Amino acid sequence: MTNQIKIAVIGVGRWGVHLLRNFLAHPQVSVIAVVDPHPERLAAVKQQFSLDENVILTTQWQDLKQVPGLTAVAIATPATTHYALIQDALQQGYHVLAEKPLTLDPAECWELCQLAEQHHLILMVDHTYLFHPAVERGQTVVQAGKLGDLRYGYATRTHLGPVRQDVDALWDLAIHDIAIFNAWLGQSPVKVQATGTVWLQEGGEKKNMNSPLPLCPSAPQPQGLADLVWLTLTYPDNFQAYIHLCWLNPDKQRRLGIVGSLGSLIFDEMSRSSPLTLLHGEFEQQGNQFIPVNQSQVMLELEPGEPLQRVCDRFVVSILNNTPPEVSSGWVGTQLVEILAALTVSLKEGGKPVFLNECSTNFSLR
Repeated sequence: MTNQIKIAVIGVGRWGVHLLRNFLAHPQVSVIAVVDPHPERLAAVKQQFSLDENVILTTQWQDLKQVPGLTAVAIATPATTHYALIQDALQQGYHVLAEKPLTLDPAECWELCQLAEQHHLILMVDHTYLFHPAVERGQTVVQAGKLGDLRYGYATRTHLGPVRQDVDALWDLAIHDIAIFNAWLGQSPVKVQATGTVWLQEGGEKKNMNSPLPLCPSAPQPQGLADLVWLTLTYPDNFQAYIHLCWLNPDKQRRLGIVGSLGSLIFDEMSRSSPLTLLHGEFEQQGNQFIPVNQSQVMLELEPGEPLQRVCDRFVVSILNNTPPEVSSGWVGTQLVEILAALTVSLKEGGKPVFLNECSTNFSLR
């Protein structure tokens, strides 16, 4: 097929296997290699997807450097490995789709974005929620002013696992909701605060996250990995969003909302009826009383489609058209990592407010 690109998938764990599935199904992609340090995973995906004998299965990324025709790589490995892998791939001339977060250091993210631009390569981050039909529709609702004057936002992301060993709940979970708030509001926070608690890792003893940490760490360095985190994001217009994160709670929730003077918009992934609901309602003052009026509920219709499939397709289209993706570019990923780095500072300082310019890498996000 013309305009077909050759891709290698690096990492086929819990998320990487879904990237592999989508690229195998894409009509303009040929998966020519799969890399994973665990041979049993390679054997499993070979059987699961009935991979052709010509597909290279290897435990070593270095084995791909001389593979002819390789165009791009999709990286779904632990966050601590991202920088070295992405840097190497870009230097080899490969386009890169990376699992979030791009890296654990804003300065490293900036370096990778610059490197991709210098080599005229696509660097895209798999912020899957930015391609969710509910998030896309929600953005149009908020920015059309249908909620009136925006008052505050809130989100809850809890489940019983998976518990990661490379990053804490902040770095694992918060990026999703921050990305959605940023997209819906069309802006990025200027001040952040975070508090958290450790139960499981680092001795299993409950610890409050209040030890000092230098500004702008190269990677999060908590005394243990926080299992529970509470965040406050303050945006330029003083809009505030509050986020609750926990991977130690069997009450699975994936819920985010924005409240305005005319109603609320709710994105609830766990809803069986509709994941996106517009709740109309406002107050009418009668004397010294405030009476709820104009109340109604509208379940918004959404376009069909798997978000991750849209991510993979946007990556392919960006390569074929040589046009960087605006929605989830490396620069967008860098901005989100900068926010997480500032939140880490606040987390280690027991909830101290941190302004984003205090954790700046001195560059302008695109």
